[in-house]
Amino acid sequence: MRITRRLSEPVDDKMPQTVITIATKGQGLYEFTDEAAEFVRRTGVPEGLLTLFVRHTSASLLIQENADPDVKRDLTEFFHRVVPPTSDASMHWVIHRQEGPDDMPAHIKAALTQVSIGVPVIEGRMALGTWQGLYLFEHRDQPHRREIVLHLGN
Repeated sequence: MRITRRLSEPVDDKMPQTVITIATKGQGLYEFTDEAAEFVRRTGVPEGLLTLFVRHTSASLLIQENADPDVKRDLTEFFHRVVPPTSDASMHWVIHRQEGPDDMPAHIKAALTQVSIGVPVIEGRMALGTWQGLYLFEHRDQPHRREIVLHLGN
């Protein structure tokens, strides 16, 4: 699977920020750890807090294991069971359907996770653990272009 990403140039030397665009191909986790690490490296900021924010209400952000692909599959399946598709009889109470039957379940999944994450930067690198990676968690069935704002403050 090919993921299209765009990393813009930081706009301010004192408080660098950028936007990463990820073209999704439907529900799932899309790792962008390398792009975030490259942004931090290019800023030259030795210590601070990297804030990541997804600009959408039907997708979210996760810090999760990036060594075993089974983790991604299990997480996706877990959320599918916790928040089943609108077509499932257990979701008969869902009223919001203007943007399609997968939209309200996507909003619920985003509400259960997070749209913003903070990662400490130490010695010019994200202080992630050995097996931790940054992920966009796409909750919609159809492809979307998702924007993640990265801001590094010190």
